[in-house]
Amino acid sequence: MASTKWLRLLIALTLLSGLPAPSQGAETSYIPQIEYLRAGPDSTLTAAEALASDDWQTLKEESPNFGYIRDTVWLRFSVSSPATINLLEVRYSQLDRLTFYLLENGRIATRVVTGDQFPFEQRPILHRHFLFPFEQSIASEYRILLEVSTQGAMQIPLKLWNAQAFFEYTSTEDQLHALYYGILITVIFFNLFIFSALREPVYLLYVLSTLGYLLLIGSLNGTTFQLIWPDSPAIHNQMMLLSVPFAMLFTLLFSRSFLKLKKTGPTLDRLVVLTITLNAAVAAITFFVDYSTGSRLTVALAIPSCLLLTALGPLQWAKGNPQASYYTLAWGALTIGSAITAANKYGLLPNTFLTTYGMQIGSALEAILLTLALAARLYQQRQEKVEAREAELRAMAARRSAELKLMDHALHNPLTSLPNRISFEMMLNDLMMRSPDRRYGVAIIHLNNLQSVTKTLGHHNSDRILELASKHYNAVIRELPGAMPVEQSDQRNFFLASLDPQTFAFIVDADATGSAPRSILKGLDGIRYPIDYLGMQVPLDPRLGVAIFPEHGMDANTLIRRAVIAEGSDSARERGIAYYKPARDSYSADRLTMVSELRQALENDGLALFMQPKQCLKTSRIVGMEALIRWPGRPQPIRADEIVSLAEQTGLIKPLTRWVLEQSLALRSQLLDRGWSLTISVNISPNNLREPDFPIFVQRLMNSYHGHQGAIIFEVTETSMMQDPGNSLKALNSLNATGIPVSIDDFGSGYSSLSYIKQLPASEVKIDRSLVTDLATEAEDRVIVQTTIDMCHSLGYRVVAEGVEDHGTVDLLRDMGCDMIQGYLLTPPLPFDELLAWLGRNHQQPDERKLG
Repeated sequence: MASTKWLRLLIALTLLSGLPAPSQGAETSYIPQIEYLRAGPDSTLTAAEALASDDWQTLKEESPNFGYIRDTVWLRFSVSSPATINLLEVRYSQLDRLTFYLLENGRIATRVVTGDQFPFEQRPILHRHFLFPFEQSIASEYRILLEVSTQGAMQIPLKLWNAQAFFEYTSTEDQLHALYYGILITVIFFNLFIFSALREPVYLLYVLSTLGYLLLIGSLNGTTFQLIWPDSPAIHNQMMLLSVPFAMLFTLLFSRSFLKLKKTGPTLDRLVVLTITLNAAVAAITFFVDYSTGSRLTVALAIPSCLLLTALGPLQWAKGNPQASYYTLAWGALTIGSAITAANKYGLLPNTFLTTYGMQIGSALEAILLTLALAARLYQQRQEKVEAREAELRAMAARRSAELKLMDHALHNPLTSLPNRISFEMMLNDLMMRSPDRRYGVAIIHLNNLQSVTKTLGHHNSDRILELASKHYNAVIRELPGAMPVEQSDQRNFFLASLDPQTFAFIVDADATGSAPRSILKGLDGIRYPIDYLGMQVPLDPRLGVAIFPEHGMDANTLIRRAVIAEGSDSARERGIAYYKPARDSYSADRLTMVSELRQALENDGLALFMQPKQCLKTSRIVGMEALIRWPGRPQPIRADEIVSLAEQTGLIKPLTRWVLEQSLALRSQLLDRGWSLTISVNISPNNLREPDFPIFVQRLMNSYHGHQGAIIFEVTETSMMQDPGNSLKALNSLNATGIPVSIDDFGSGYSSLSYIKQLPASEVKIDRSLVTDLATEAEDRVIVQTTIDMCHSLGYRVVAEGVEDHGTVDLLRDMGCDMIQGYLLTPPLPFDELLAWLGRNHQQPDERKLG
């Protein structure tokens, strides 16, 4: 990289030092003494009229430069040294029309017309400059007359040459120009290669900027006209106009990106964006205006654009921008060279070596310096990337360390540091997958007394006891035959995992453990042993449940679940350890499928209501029915309380209760049609009482069924009422206000408060069957039932005894003053059609309904 930079610098210095001076000696070339005549743009002077004019003036400068004028300029001068001079060179290739007249003894001997408005092949000599050859004789006197008109800058740097000396000189000059173009082309392809590798826009912008200057210099020198579009003068002139704003446009874009003005200088950035917009606008305007106007506009805008580019460097350098130093030197050189060239074209500076080659010198220095700047930028970016990568690696290492800590925390219990459920399941699943032909025992240790210890000693002491217990159990299990480590490392060795605060788990080789029963019993005694804490022997009542792979399950979740089921069995409570037995598993996947089946049964009318009658003991009449839900068509019958419990757990209790109410009202309507005016009791879940719209639904439903006011009784259990006493009381009061009677069901089976019970808007109390079943044989039950009946009567409640199955119980209840009975003595719950048949068979008339 460094050798390439110095090579380019050496080439540029060689180019600049090798350019020859304008004068090479009188014997081979010289600049003649020139007279000039200016004619207006509309003038139609002929050569003879021009020669005869009295307005000829002597040119004070060495080279004619009139700036941007529209006049036609006539030049005349004598040709001396006839033996050696035979070529006229006009070194400015942007002249529209030149007419060359060779005057021999005052007469026109030769006339040649050329210019950049004509195809390149029409030139007398195919060269980027205008060359006019001529021949002289010793006997004649020769003068040259030039007629020049152009829409661009009117500068006519001319020189008389010996043809052989000119081509020797121009050959060297062309080689030096080729080296200059080579520098720019090398810079272009070098940065284009970097752009293709890095995909950073700044390098592409620099390529386009350098290309713009290459086109500009090539157009000014006439090289592009000679080599690229020699047959298209119009394209040549248009590209001459476009090359200036094109170069400025991409130079500004490059500078904006290179100096990161959007971040480092927002105000300067807005000014640069404005200048970019103006250059783009001028480039577009050149397609619609004449060449003279377009040329003036492009040059006029190029000067402030260059000045702005020059000012950006020092301003950013002063603000500490590290790239601004290279930039300042590079664009300073280019701006000075461009400004000198522009001033020369406006006629402010004469034609000299410096004014003629100012832009080439500046652009060569700019290309070299900016290439160095981009190389330095690339090095700096690489260093920044290395530092950023190192910082990223450090951050990744810190993040990795944090992730490992988080992972460790996620896989371990924070209190005991034991592997948690996730870690245990992962290890167990991996073990079964790697060795599916072996038998493993998954054991659960549940501390049934931990809650009592916590309530007694507090959470802090309970945590310390749990830590001691985990260490103790881990040590005991390590000594068991076939015990398998759950986690092993250099720092720790765990045979125990923590599933939850009260439950541990471990794995054993079932075959190895089964062959050493004495060691198992010893280990079980060690686990049962109380934990010594602060001089106390703290009993935790650990119980074990075991499930075997593959007999009891093929995955960790199933084995753990079934080990937990075994731990909760009666066998575990009696012996401290139990193995899973499928026949005793009441928890199965069938319960989950029942949810969707219950939903379908509700939607498809797959449920049914059975009725069980209530009889008045005083009149022996059937006075009411209790609606009991049934699910017919199932292979295994399901009790009504199981259906309700399932509905409560799954959110189906709301549609289920509403279906029961609608069906009960429809069935009572049929009873009324058949002459049976009976009440129907419906069980209401406490979940229904928490529904905000339940009272409104009941009121609307009752309004749609006329003749049932006060005949639908809501039964609520005392236990369910105590789950949410406030909301339940509020809902029942609202229902009572709409005329819905309330009955307290299963009274005596819970722990309800009498002070709360008496607040309920109830009119009926149903004594639970657990107090009625043994009434004839248990004196304590008789005392409780008699007391309950007396208390309820004193509070104004009617009393119904449930579960009556024999006549002796009926007689006792009648003597105690019980109002009604319900039970299998009358009939089991019946479907509606069978109920009607039972009523018709046993009770012919409503007033004749008697027991038996």
